[in-house]
Amino acid sequence: MYLPKLHKVWLCQNSQGGIYLTPKMANRHGLIAGATGTGKTVTLKVLAESFSEMGVPVFLADIKGDVSGMILPGEDSEGFQKRIKNKLGLDIDWKFSGYPVRFWDVYGKMGLPVRTTISDMGPELLSRLLELNDTQSGVMNIIFRVADAQGLLLLDFKDLRSMVQYVGDHAAEIKMQYGNVSSQSIGAIQRALLRLEDQGGNVFFGEPALDIKDWFATDSEGKGVINLLHCTELFQNPLLYSTFLLWMLSELYEMMPEAGDLNKPKMVFFFDEAHLIFKDAPRSLLDKVEQIVRLIRSKGIGIYFITQQPADIPDSVLAQLGNKLQHALRAYTPKERKGLKAAAQAFRPNPDLNAEAALGELGTGEVLVSLLDEEGVPTMVQRAYVMPPRSYLGTCSDEVRRQAIQETPLHTKYAKAIDRESAYEILQKRAQEAAKAEAEPEYEEEEAQGSLRDEIRRNTPKATTRSTSTRSTSTRSTRTTKEPPSVIEKVATSALQTFGRTIASSLARGILGSLLKK
Repeated sequence: MYLPKLHKVWLCQNSQGGIYLTPKMANRHGLIAGATGTGKTVTLKVLAESFSEMGVPVFLADIKGDVSGMILPGEDSEGFQKRIKNKLGLDIDWKFSGYPVRFWDVYGKMGLPVRTTISDMGPELLSRLLELNDTQSGVMNIIFRVADAQGLLLLDFKDLRSMVQYVGDHAAEIKMQYGNVSSQSIGAIQRALLRLEDQGGNVFFGEPALDIKDWFATDSEGKGVINLLHCTELFQNPLLYSTFLLWMLSELYEMMPEAGDLNKPKMVFFFDEAHLIFKDAPRSLLDKVEQIVRLIRSKGIGIYFITQQPADIPDSVLAQLGNKLQHALRAYTPKERKGLKAAAQAFRPNPDLNAEAALGELGTGEVLVSLLDEEGVPTMVQRAYVMPPRSYLGTCSDEVRRQAIQETPLHTKYAKAIDRESAYEILQKRAQEAAKAEAEPEYEEEEAQGSLRDEIRRNTPKATTRSTSTRSTSTRSTRTTKEPPSVIEKVATSALQTFGRTIASSLARGILGSLLKK
């Protein structure tokens, strides 16, 4: 709950009073951790509501489908009043409220369709999505370099497939410019594309692509819009889920200008099941994620990772998370006990609290909390209860969801897919033009030779016709000994000429390989 008079977020409450998050420190990132069923989702909702109330747009992923109720005001109950009075020690008239929510869905079923293009995602994230090895990832980079150099936009799956085939067919010519492209790597990429398509991963490649700027919106009351991505189906493929959210994060980073220290964030990004970003990720990708987390703060973006164990997140990233809310951890094995101890030691010590013992005793909705003060210094760890959300704790009805989707001004922009000319169409057109160019000289030559023979027959005595015909045939044979270039040779020559002309104007890419927008 955002308190305008205090210019703070009332986040938790204990016997000593309220525990507040300073908006100025909200973009120093945060961590919400804890075992399943300990209240992480409610904590996420309280934070999201507070940011919305201060006019800050929010993005969050709804993995279980239980966050959609934020669009509706909460409901009073006997149990709710007991929590307010007995656990929080408050005697106040609690005001419930709904929040402006925009529903999104990669599959377009439970929200506005979320699409990106192959070119926008870039070779690095796409290689991770396709689970390519280093050699195959290198070939994927070459495929993108060739496409970028020629200004060929890779918008959807058919564009990428045609470009993979094109590079494979012209590997010998491309090798001179970019390096070796083996048929084995091309085959592996093609098989990976088929796998991803079978898993439904091709649906979010296309246009109109998501414009992240559309997230930055407020309603008529000045509340920040909560952009809620429905992930119940998407999360069935964890690699797809994590790669897609990582692309969104990189888009935010590349798009936003430097902003310096602000009084409140421009946007807050919640990344649920954050451990999936880092699972089996190569070191090069981890370094780039760390760089984004470290630098995006100065662009006014706050990132909050939600996961079960703090140890799921690399230390280099964990060190960037200044605001920490740790729910209960269960320690039944030596490894879990070690993780519990490490989580307790990550807090600034409090002489009046045994953090390690408390972590195993916390109830649902109870946390160990340490937030950055107004000087950016972590406060001593405290044990407290998270404030209750103002919105509805359950899910909204399908009717409410449909109405919200239909009424958003973005519906006309994203609801219908479009398919404009891109790499597939251009490569098809080149092949057709090359085939036509190959056929025309043969036809013209045969026609000219036929006319010449007719002219010779008309003007040459019969006695000498055979010898003249023999000489003509001999001449024609000599003239046509060199075969005209094939379709492949013409296309390859054209491509190499294009490389030389356009390499200076290749498309620019960002940290994670996503396309930079001009």
